[in-house]
Amino acid sequence: MSKIDTCEVFCYDEEKVNRIQEDIETVDISGVSQMLKSIANENRAKIIYALCQDEELCVCDIANILGVTVANASHHLRILYKEGMVTFRKEGKLAFYSLEDQHIKQIMKIALTHREEVTANV
Repeated sequence: MSKIDTCEVFCYDEEKVNRIQEDIETVDISGVSQMLKSIANENRAKIIYALCQDEELCVCDIANILGVTVANASHHLRILYKEGMVTFRKEGKLAFYSLEDQHIKQIMKIALTHREEVTANV
């Protein structure tokens, strides 16, 4: 770090710090961090993106989209399921996955928009 991007003296706004410290204890930051970690993996991010494009995909569809084995796709889907990001239903011998809700789609859209803006401004 250079001196340009850091404070040159140590001081802080005690009221602001105390207010935010108290507030941060009332929200599930750990859960949010864990959820975001689950889509920090490129294949899982691709799964979320694919499910934004179509309401529902079977595991075989997802495996083919990613170019991975069905076992590998299933592994990633289980992680996303445990984090509450996707849901599934069985139809005979097939398992179909979809996004848990529209919030997941919004997170992906916002992240992509942000990435495009950062890339354009660099």
